[in-house]
Amino acid sequence: MKFFIDTANLDQIREAYGMGVLDGVTTNPSLMAKEGIKGVENQHRHYVDICNIVQGDVSAEVIATGYEGMIEEGEELAALNPHIVVKVPCIADGIKAVKYFSEKGIRTNCTLVFSVGQALLAAKAGATYVSPFVGRLDDICEDGVALVGKIVEMYRYYGYDTQVLAASIRHTAHIIRCIEAGADVATCPLAAIKGLLNHPLTDAGLMKFLEDYKRVNG
Repeated sequence: MKFFIDTANLDQIREAYGMGVLDGVTTNPSLMAKEGIKGVENQHRHYVDICNIVQGDVSAEVIATGYEGMIEEGEELAALNPHIVVKVPCIADGIKAVKYFSEKGIRTNCTLVFSVGQALLAAKAGATYVSPFVGRLDDICEDGVALVGKIVEMYRYYGYDTQVLAASIRHTAHIIRCIEAGADVATCPLAAIKGLLNHPLTDAGLMKFLEDYKRVNG
């Protein structure tokens, strides 16, 4: 499974990339706002800065909710860097835009997916990635990881090439469950990725090795 980091913070992206495990980045308007990146030109420069760090796909989200606006924004974003994947919402005009971009050879991430039906339409339109939101479904007492598994099963059954990108990952347990569900990608906070390293037996074993070394070697 590929790991993307869900942030617009350059320091966190550098740290994840330096670990040797980072395959890409996802961003959205909220994450850009969190980093204080204001204005279209500044946001575009920030996307390029991200692409210069990560040698992998970088999802850049359109703000427009209408078809023409999505096309205009998406083409501008795609022209910034070959790593850019245009991120569009799973609404009627978004699916139409995914079809347009697919025919133009522009890769897409269909986001805000909360059902198998939405995922099916995105795949039929030619989406490169589809992003079911795990944590937001959990927030309303639905099983977000179960949806990931259902989409994976559907794509395999019908032979779609669209990759399932599990989004809205809140913690390390979500990552483990998405692995078990067969997700192609998980986009996560840096803390959740680093949490995969944590195990009490690793800590205890390392301490024992160091104690034995010190006893023998002084």
